[in-house]
Amino acid sequence: MPAAKSSPSLALLCGDDEFAVKQRARQLYQEWCGELGGMDHEIIEATVANSGEALAALARLREALQTLPFFGSGKVVWLRDCNFLGDERTTSAAAVTETLAELAEELKRFKWVGVRLLISAGKVDKRKTFFKTLDKIGTVESFSGWSADDRDWAERAEVAARAAVRERGKEISEEALGELVNRVGPQPRQLDNEAEKLCLYVGSRKTIEIADVSAVCTRNKTARAFALGDALGDRDLPRLLRRLDEELWEVKTDSQRSEIGLLYGLIAKVRAMLLLKEMLREGWIKPEMDYQRFKAQLEHIPADQLPADRRFNPRALNPYVLYKALPQAKKYGVSELVRAMELLLRCNRQLVSSGLDEALVLQEALVQIVLPAGAAA
Repeated sequence: MPAAKSSPSLALLCGDDEFAVKQRARQLYQEWCGELGGMDHEIIEATVANSGEALAALARLREALQTLPFFGSGKVVWLRDCNFLGDERTTSAAAVTETLAELAEELKRFKWVGVRLLISAGKVDKRKTFFKTLDKIGTVESFSGWSADDRDWAERAEVAARAAVRERGKEISEEALGELVNRVGPQPRQLDNEAEKLCLYVGSRKTIEIADVSAVCTRNKTARAFALGDALGDRDLPRLLRRLDEELWEVKTDSQRSEIGLLYGLIAKVRAMLLLKEMLREGWIKPEMDYQRFKAQLEHIPADQLPADRRFNPRALNPYVLYKALPQAKKYGVSELVRAMELLLRCNRQLVSSGLDEALVLQEALVQIVLPAGAAA
């Protein structure tokens, strides 16, 4: 959630979550325009490519602040999508640094009578004089981005997705919500786009169900990796090998992906099933087909009973991923899952240190995991 102070005339909205910054900036701009009335409001585009463009944007801003409104009782100036308040090369230019410092002094002395200034930006260097001045005399709202490493990203995504659906007059079932978040991952903009797509797809129907998500929502890279893990969990060898072929083709066309990345996703899947086996054995959870009740069981597990290492802490995982893995865990014995981890470890060593074909190494490991020991031999 953004941290903010109250000020009627000057606001800086910034952070890694570009989508949230833009949403909040539009909302605040419309509120201020409605409060002040008139038609003299100005929007100054501040996404620049070099220091010259940055200086030009700042010059337009200073001019806008000094120009009195002709109509109405007030004026809103919005410096929109500013990209030179962080540690970019543009910001480090001496002329830009000096101009920002001069502007900071002007804002301190400025008479905020009938004028309001809104600045929306990405990353902002909080060590700089300009930020410190805005933080002191105005309102600063900071929006941090979502990351798969954040323990609560799935909960934040669910809250945002549910809000996006309700804004459009619809409701979404818990299972559909979990599947939507699982498919999209920590991507606020795409999550909002998919929510809009779902609301249009269901038409006059009030509630979005999991079948709707499956029918129209796209899978991002992370979700496609989950599909590979789901095939492994379902012990469906033909589907697993088809998914593996699809993923290996993606590896060839995307430099950011690798066979090792696919392997780590499979390790995470097997580890999740092992964690579920252990939680069932301890009595912390019971086989539960309702997603909402399953999440409630996870929340009641004593925190002091769980490991600090996120890799082995089930509450650090997306609860929907665990929920989907619960029936899959029943298809393997504990000894089979331990053996699967050993096979994946050997596969890891072969991928790193041998000259063997990566596809064949992965295929061999997966066949040995999915088939019973005698059949695999």
